[in-house]
Amino acid sequence: MSYAAAPAHARPVAAAAQAAGLTKVYGAGETRVVALDSVDVEFGRGRFTAIMGPSGSGKSTLMHCMAGLDSITSGSARIGEVELSQLKDRELTRLRRDKVGFVFQAFNLLPTLSAYENITLPGAIAGRTPDQEWVERVVRTVGLADRLTHRPAQLSGGQQQRVAVARALAARPEIIFADEPTGNLDSRSGAEILGFLRESVHALEQTVVMVTHDPVAAAYADRVIFLADGRIVDELHRPTADTVLDRMRQFEGVVRTS
Repeated sequence: MSYAAAPAHARPVAAAAQAAGLTKVYGAGETRVVALDSVDVEFGRGRFTAIMGPSGSGKSTLMHCMAGLDSITSGSARIGEVELSQLKDRELTRLRRDKVGFVFQAFNLLPTLSAYENITLPGAIAGRTPDQEWVERVVRTVGLADRLTHRPAQLSGGQQQRVAVARALAARPEIIFADEPTGNLDSRSGAEILGFLRESVHALEQTVVMVTHDPVAAAYADRVIFLADGRIVDELHRPTADTVLDRMRQFEGVVRTS
C-alpha cells in the first residue's frame, strides 16, 4: 500500500513534518473554538523542537494534528511528503505505526503485556525484528533493565513513563511526538530521558517534537516555538532554561479571544 504524496511544488525541503495554514476548529456557533488558527510551521529532519505556550494555547492540538491523531479543519499537515488529510483510516494507521513514535502523558501501555513486550510492540505489529543491541541500549538508558518482565500495574507511574519513552525510541521512527515525556519522572530520571532524546537527535539524526511546560526540558531542544491563542507568536533557537522562562513570562495571563 502506498501513501498519498503532496504535490511536487509543495514538498518541504529537509522537513520531517510541516503544516501550512493549519486550522482546527471545535464546535459551532456559540460553542465554536478555534484551537489552531492558520499555523505555518516546519519541523526539521534531525532536529529537536519543543512546543510551549500557556494552557489552552493549542500546543497539544498542534502536536496531535501533526501526528495524525486528530483531523484538521483546513490547511495542510504532512509527515515527510505525505499529506495526512488525503489518507484513508487504514493508511493513516499504517503511517503512524511505521513512521511515527509517540510518548503520551497517559502512557497508553497494554496492561496484559510485560514492559519489554510493550517496548517492542510497534515493531512486532509491523512484522519487524527488533534491533536487539539498540533496544538494550534504550532499556539501559531509561533504567528498566530489572523491570522488563513486569506488567504496567506492577510499575510506578514514573517507570510506566520510561516504558512509553523506550517504546517510542525502540523502532527508530522517522519522527517522535512527545507530550510531556518527563512529566511523571523525578528530576534525575527526567534529565536522563531528555539527554537520550538529545543524543538520538545528535548521533542518530532522529527528529523529536516535544510539548512541554518546563523551561529546563525545553532547553534540551534545538528550537522552541511558542503558541498563544492558536497561533505561533515567537520562536527561540539554542534555548537555555533562563531564556525560555523569560520568553514564557511574556505570555502569562494570555486570555483566548477567539
